[in-house]
Amino acid sequence: MKSESREAARVFYHGTKADLKPGDFLTPGRPSNYGPRKNAGFVYLTETMGAAAWGAELAVGEGRGRVYVVEPTGGIEDDPNLTDKKFPGNPTKSYRSRQPLKIIGEIADWQGHSQEEIKAMRDGLEELSRQGLDVIIE
Repeated sequence: MKSESREAARVFYHGTKADLKPGDFLTPGRPSNYGPRKNAGFVYLTETMGAAAWGAELAVGEGRGRVYVVEPTGGIEDDPNLTDKKFPGNPTKSYRSRQPLKIIGEIADWQGHSQEEIKAMRDGLEELSRQGLDVIIE
């Protein structure tokens, strides 16, 4: 029996408010889920449910947050928005790709953050915006 590679055993998630179905693709070049809604040069993914939950809870738009299991169709790299000087070593296991992410399925019973935690995060993001520090590294 062949053993699975480390890459094949990894599970990736993406949090958003978009209503997607298995087989759909998240593609770069679409308006960002965050901030001023510029077209994003990357699509983002994570190996942690906590980071995916933040993505679902903080995404702009109407509707409920959703967490999807995704499969990268090309290479991935550490997300510099959440690594390097901010969180050395990538503890959030957050990545990005210039290639589409395929929707494999939806996690229906994910646990979100408390309303207090979400408010504190939004307040912090608003403060960064006021300071001009809400820059997405593309």
